[in-house]
Amino acid sequence: MNREKQISGLAQLGFYINKFLEVKPENYNEIDEKFAALLRKSEIENSWFTQESQRFALKQWADLLTEENLNHWLSKYKPSHDSKKVGLILAGNIPMVGFHDVISVILSQHIALIKLSSKDRTILPFLLNKWQEFSEAELQYEFVEKLQDFDAVIATGSNNTARYLEYYFKNHLSIIRKNRTSIAVLKGDETPEELQLLAEDIFRYYGLGCRNVTRLFIPQDFVIDGLFENFLNFKEIINHNKYANNYEYNRAIYLLNQERFWDNNFVMLKEDEALFSPLSVINFTRYKNIDEVKSFINENEENIQAIVAKPELGLDSIALGEAQNPDLETYADHVDTMQFLEVI
Repeated sequence: MNREKQISGLAQLGFYINKFLEVKPENYNEIDEKFAALLRKSEIENSWFTQESQRFALKQWADLLTEENLNHWLSKYKPSHDSKKVGLILAGNIPMVGFHDVISVILSQHIALIKLSSKDRTILPFLLNKWQEFSEAELQYEFVEKLQDFDAVIATGSNNTARYLEYYFKNHLSIIRKNRTSIAVLKGDETPEELQLLAEDIFRYYGLGCRNVTRLFIPQDFVIDGLFENFLNFKEIINHNKYANNYEYNRAIYLLNQERFWDNNFVMLKEDEALFSPLSVINFTRYKNIDEVKSFINENEENIQAIVAKPELGLDSIALGEAQNPDLETYADHVDTMQFLEVI
């Protein structure tokens, strides 16, 4: 019964977010104005979190948080009858990236001990407070600066940070997430509209998410110009100061080293075998047959979050343009968080 009320409250939160996003600023009520002020504060504290990025993230969540979606997701999992304290060390690379972990713990009927990222401290507390208002049942969570007295932990960090976390939490049940990135594989017959969808997978959130495409596989005879032409919807990205700094720095390095690259004044394409690319750069490889791509995927499986491609290529992929639209059943690092929470 408790979870049913929490689900109802979460669905109401989704409805509220959608209504907020539809209202024009001149028509804000007092609560709307508070929410809008928090979005502005969040951007001031972290300039990567532009109004557009935050609103895009909020829209994705608002559309997911329906009673139908939530009940379908949770139908496969049993709520805990023995609440445990679960420490959450959240990432802050894109807006609200830790929200899935938070709702997973609370809906599992555990107690969430939330350590916010210093880069994303503003919006999550507001949303949890609104969820509590909409629910007739208590939400068990607490914001902490340091994890103490916990039974399990879910932590997200860089590869370097993950080594320390694995050691620090070696005596606890844990999920420790590391760096991941995403790839795209083109068949060669993609339409301009499909390539524009690929641009969403690359540039949304300035390329900072683990679901952003940083490595591209293209057929041998594919014309690079076709990519640049269809990336123009994101040309304004260069007006973001931090992104522009990355672009200018990487371009200068390539020029100094006399490395070959393709440039359209806001992103560079570089023929490179590396899975991860610097911000403002997309690494690409030309392939002769799809088996070469499959071999690369098998060798780098632990570092790949998502594969974007047409279904006829026979890969375990998602459609172009869908990388930044994961559903509730899509788990970071492909580790089922809810299943983990069932057995702690």
